[in-house]
Amino acid sequence: MHPVDLVVIGLYLVAMPLVGLLLSGKQTSSQDYFIGGRRLPWWAVCFSVVATETSTLTVISVPTVAYLGTFTYLQLAIGYLIGRIIVAFVLLPRYYQGNMVSAYEYLGQRFGSGLQGTASVTFLITRLLADGLRLFATAIPVKVLLDSAGMNVSYWQIILALSIITVIYTYLGGIRAVVWVDAIQMAVYVGGAIIAAIILLGRVPADWFSSAVDEGKFQLFDFTSSLVTEQYAFFTAVIGGAVFAMASHGADQLMVQRLLACKTLQDSRKALIGSGVVVFFQFALFLFVGTLLWSFFQGADPESMGMSSDDELFPRFIVTEMPVGLAGLLIAGIIAAAMSTLSSSLNSLATSTVSDLYRRITKHEPDDASILRQGKLWTVVWAVVFVGFASMFTSTENPVVEVGLSIASYTYGSLLGAFLLGLLIPRARQLDALISFVVTLLVVLYVVFGLTFPDGEGGETAMAFPWYTPIGVIVTLVVGGLLSLRHPRTAPEEPEPDRADAA
Repeated sequence: MHPVDLVVIGLYLVAMPLVGLLLSGKQTSSQDYFIGGRRLPWWAVCFSVVATETSTLTVISVPTVAYLGTFTYLQLAIGYLIGRIIVAFVLLPRYYQGNMVSAYEYLGQRFGSGLQGTASVTFLITRLLADGLRLFATAIPVKVLLDSAGMNVSYWQIILALSIITVIYTYLGGIRAVVWVDAIQMAVYVGGAIIAAIILLGRVPADWFSSAVDEGKFQLFDFTSSLVTEQYAFFTAVIGGAVFAMASHGADQLMVQRLLACKTLQDSRKALIGSGVVVFFQFALFLFVGTLLWSFFQGADPESMGMSSDDELFPRFIVTEMPVGLAGLLIAGIIAAAMSTLSSSLNSLATSTVSDLYRRITKHEPDDASILRQGKLWTVVWAVVFVGFASMFTSTENPVVEVGLSIASYTYGSLLGAFLLGLLIPRARQLDALISFVVTLLVVLYVVFGLTFPDGEGGETAMAFPWYTPIGVIVTLVVGGLLSLRHPRTAPEEPEPDRADAA
């Protein structure tokens, strides 16, 4: 890369923490730190939600999906929007009624602290696996770029640098800094994609559009593929995407915490549903870039162009074809996607640790100043854990990377199922929910790793991943519902006290 590009990236990394701190203001209470005192504008929260769910791999991989295939990936975004609408009118009112800072406080109120702690620990492990490995994945293209500039830097050094920069504004500015920086970072990576599309439009053949249409590159709906094994079959993508979004935005503290930072329930609904619309057009933009890349590279196989991975297509274009300065801005956008995910994880992990675990384990209600100190302390602790975990990986060939990046699909069924069990089955008690929670995790893991189906070509393949969460929800409701038949028709209004609470 040109030295100017490296300077652009460096300036961006320095500017983001400063901007975050300037916009966040002083944190005077735990409510300020965890949910911004419920004073954040809905549109900023909307952009933060989008930036949080957009990882580095999204920016890099979605164009590859269109390059190698079609626009059928957008069917998932349709499902995501449907799922968000359901969450906005079913789950969000519950959180606002209870004045909560953690999604799992609802489970504590409905069932008891045992399930609240179980759900929180599941969330913590899920975030560590998924986002810790995303952090490592971000270091891969950064290392390639630095190596090309003659700078021999190891993966762990890149991971450490990104984590230090991110933890500064997350520690000092809390959720407000996270949300405002997320909004800026989204503008950076989306703006970079728009610039890339404009440049590509000037470099592709005049008949690129008709060629793409003839090749079927703009196909949106797929009604012919297998519903069981093809992730972009219409009903698989829409139904699976809707249930996945219900879990990720209604039962995952990472997203719920942002939504609770809005001023009112109505604002929270606008932020949530609006994020679904933005995600749809964001995916469409990245897919459009991928189609343009297909025309630019004349549909050549990535391996034939000397690429070790299909996902090198967009980064290769950025590094070799973008004007000086703009290439650095686009790489900064890729880094921005990773920083927004990491900062969001750190803040939500700290919130869940303090709200769902620390206060239960210590068996007393600390004052607000102590809660604020604990929140900041756990932000740093989780940053260290992330660095240590991500630094254990030294090769992109480790299959655990792929497992970790999709681990949320394995646990979301249990999490969402527990919420729906509490809402839909009044008889259900805490033991019913705990048993169904564990059974669901085991069933989903079997479906993922032990169940295969004919692939139509004489071989065997796994079930399409969008079905993992719906299957988990169904198992939780069935098992929990059957167990609840042991109890009287009307469940108690308050959960039975746990031994820890009684003590």
